[in-house]
Formats: sequence, C-alpha cells, structure tokens
Amino acid sequence: MKLHGIFPPIATPFDYEGNLYKAKVRHNVEKWNQTGLAGYVVTGSTGESVYLTTEEKTLLWEWVAEFAAPEKLLIAGTGMESVRETVDLTNRAAAIGYKAAMVRTPHYYKNLLDNPAAQMLYFRAVADQTGIPLMIYNWPQATGVDIAAEAVAALSEHPNIVAIKESSGKLEKVMKMIREVKPGFQVLVGSAPTLWPSFAVGAVGAVLAYANAAPYSTITIWEAHRTRDYDAARDWQNRISHAAYLVTTRYGVPGLKHAMDLNGYYGGPPRLPLTTLTPEAKREIEDAFRDLKG
Repeated sequence: MKLHGIFPPIATPFDYEGNLYKAKVRHNVEKWNQTGLAGYVVTGSTGESVYLTTEEKTLLWEWVAEFAAPEKLLIAGTGMESVRETVDLTNRAAAIGYKAAMVRTPHYYKNLLDNPAAQMLYFRAVADQTGIPLMIYNWPQATGVDIAAEAVAALSEHPNIVAIKESSGKLEKVMKMIREVKPGFQVLVGSAPTLWPSFAVGAVGAVLAYANAAPYSTITIWEAHRTRDYDAARDWQNRISHAAYLVTTRYGVPGLKHAMDLNGYYGGPPRLPLTTLTPEAKREIEDAFRDLKG
C-alpha cells in the first residue's frame, strides 16, 4: 500500500447545537475531491476524535466513504487506550471500506507506557488482530509519549504495520527512522512547518491539519518535491510556515476551523470544551491566510 502524498486529517463539522453536520461533511469532501490530495484521514486528532462517541465515528466513516472520490485513499483514526477497543474500531472501519488505520500511541498511564517494550506490545497486539494495515501515530506534544525511532524500526518488521505519521517536527528523528526501518516501510510527517525539509530527507507523505484549509499549497510542495523543483518547494514552504503554525501549534482546531471558513470550506464551531477564537486571534489568522486560498 502506497501512502504517498498529502492527506488531511479532516476536521469534523458540527452544527451550532454540537451535532454532526452531514451536509457540511459532503460539502468539504466534494471540494477536496477536486484537488490532488491523496486521500483523507477520518477521526484523527484534528477531527476531535477524543470528543466523539463510537457511533459518531462510525457515521463519519460511512459519510466520508459515501462522498469521497473513488481514487482517494481512506484512512480511519482508530487509536484508543486499550488494545481491545482499538481492534474493534479498526475492524469496524475496515468493514466500511477503509484501507488503513492510523493508531496513536497509548498514553494515559504514562509511567507504564512511555517505554519501547510497552509500546511495541500494544502495536503488535493490535496489528495481529486487524484486517487492515496500521500507521503508527506519534504526537508527543499532545500525548506526552514519544515512541523511539528504535521501536519504530522494530515494529516495521511486522507485516501489518506499514507506516508512521511522525508529528514531533524533529527532522533528526525522521532521518533516523528512514535509515533504520525495514525497506518499504513508509515515513510520513505531521508537521507543516517542516514539510519540505522532511520530503528532502526521505519522507514519502504527510498528514497535515493545515491541508484542510489550504490544500493546494501543500500539494504544490509535494509536486515540487516530486519534480525536483527545489526553488518552488522552498518558496512555498516559506509561504505556509506562519499560517500553519497559527492553525496547529498556536490556536489548534478552533484556529483551523476559522481558516477553513475563510477559504470556502466549512469549519464551524469546535465541540466543547474547545471554544471559538477571540476577535484578535481571528484577525491574525485572516492576515496569515490572505494569500493562501483553499
């Protein structure tokens, strides 16, 4: 399975009563279908998955599968704290037609799980019981748990673990994993501010929250990399870096949703306890996205 190119971890549309908003799921997906995005990650952290019930996740998987263009690869975010629940969610997504699962590192019991042995046990146990391949999802800034490159290299030997989304933004770690993993194992990144440098050292794709709002700029960097147009890649990397920082590190999901609203997608409100932005924050994002359209 090739996981090359740009995948947005799609934001979940809610109406102003906090309910899933099917019409806006369709609106967003049909607009993204017209781009060169490689596919969609549904119910990742950008999709506010920690605030969704199992029934809501299943509905979102069904709706996106209904509206996605046939060539778009569908990946489900299924990582939970226990092996049992992660396996159950992954196999539900597989039954709907999803081709891979993105599984975050478990982290609630940090003192017991922040070590390679525990992490490898978790991912191997999940991979042994699921009908679709897994992508490890590492985001230590949010989970407080950072899976080591050596553990990823060992897990790459498992036939049902095919990739990692490395969101730490540490270029040295990306390079170390690329050197040490099994041939054919795919390293993707989740940091838009280091997108072009990550491609330059060997990453094959990216799962980027920022791509919800401005997919063309990230696709341009990917295509410039593929065609070895390094000047264009550097230029576009410089253009997106501040805007990407604002809608990920600084303002997170509420900031991203505001940028989506600016660019013709539906962002809408986040789910409580997340709240909408202040007027000052909105203006800052509007200034950053003035030349970065959807």
